[in-house]
Amino acid sequence: MADELYDRIGVGYADLRQPDPRLALAIDEALGSAREVVNVGAGAGSYEPRARRVVAVEPSFEMIRQRPPGSAPVVRASASSLPFRDDAFAAALSILSLHHWPDPRRGLEEMRRVSRERIVILTWDPDHPGFWLVRDYFPEILAIDRRIFPRMSDFESILGPIESRVLPIPWDCRDGFLGAYWRRPDRYLEPRVRAAISTFTKISEVERGLLRLRADLDSGDWKRRNATLADAPTCDLGYRLVVASGD
Repeated sequence: MADELYDRIGVGYADLRQPDPRLALAIDEALGSAREVVNVGAGAGSYEPRARRVVAVEPSFEMIRQRPPGSAPVVRASASSLPFRDDAFAAALSILSLHHWPDPRRGLEEMRRVSRERIVILTWDPDHPGFWLVRDYFPEILAIDRRIFPRMSDFESILGPIESRVLPIPWDCRDGFLGAYWRRPDRYLEPRVRAAISTFTKISEVERGLLRLRADLDSGDWKRRNATLADAPTCDLGYRLVVASGD
């Protein structure tokens, strides 16, 4: 269950998972003119737009505890059973949380039920080839993510017509999710960084990949293989903003 996972790994989560202002702008633009927003799987409150009326939904006590003073009011509940009436909000929002829900289909149906105008979901496209970390060092992560992240066709089957917007990740992204350090490979060697990335808790063998990465960084092999990334300001790592109309 997502609440149990984040009650275990969520300690200190808010320190490394700070909202990146460039991603926040893209999310805010995707919400359009919606004034009332329900943030489903809200965690510690990253990317909750301050200029809108937001209600957060989060199952984990640990994540709720880390919400900063002045953040949106939060309801402890599951995405599968949102405690709101039909069309209660102009928009429903979810930021990199849907793949942790116990029943993603039911959660998407609930988001559609409670939103009048639009649904905005930050997710990862499992048809993307992945980036160097998961291709070269942790293929088990790529295999897991391809199983747990819905495909774009899955969103369409539940929500109807969608717009899938590429969300390029800046090289100095402040939000420490899996792909955030694509141009700063040494950061993945830090236990504290990995502790804030949920997928690392789901693989059985971490040390082997870390040893290979450390050796390739020391030898210069990583730099040679990834020379095209050296000066790239952003990278398409497969993160997508899925935008659908509400009821």
